[in-house]
Amino acid sequence: MEVTERRTNKDFARLIKDLLDVRYPTAEKVVLVLDNLSTHTPAALYEAFAPAEARRLVERLEWHYTPKHGSWMNVAEMELSVLARQCLDRRIADLEALRREIAAWERDRNAEAVRVDWQFTTADARVKLKRLYPLLEQIESAVAEH
Repeated sequence: MEVTERRTNKDFARLIKDLLDVRYPTAEKVVLVLDNLSTHTPAALYEAFAPAEARRLVERLEWHYTPKHGSWMNVAEMELSVLARQCLDRRIADLEALRREIAAWERDRNAEAVRVDWQFTTADARVKLKRLYPLLEQIESAVAEH
């Protein structure tokens, strides 16, 4: 996790370059799972770097975007809520202090190996998201016709 003053394309591009060149320099492909924030695009890399450098980085990435209303996104929001309650529930003097606090929280949280007890099943999804799922009977009848 990194704390920046803003969320610009160049900030995002710099974080991606660090991810690829510093954290995972030997990985052939890095899979990114991102929300739909406007800065989370390959175009951000082309804005920040020369075309050859941007292309080098983009080719090492596999981009996956979360559904805008996907319930699993709630898991990430819950983790941010924990961060807010455990770490950000007081005045923090400056950006550097904020960075140190979040880094310490992140180390502790990772050391705890916190897991999500995911209980949303396919059956639940068919009920809650029925407009997104075709009716099984329609599929079965279509298959039977062919």
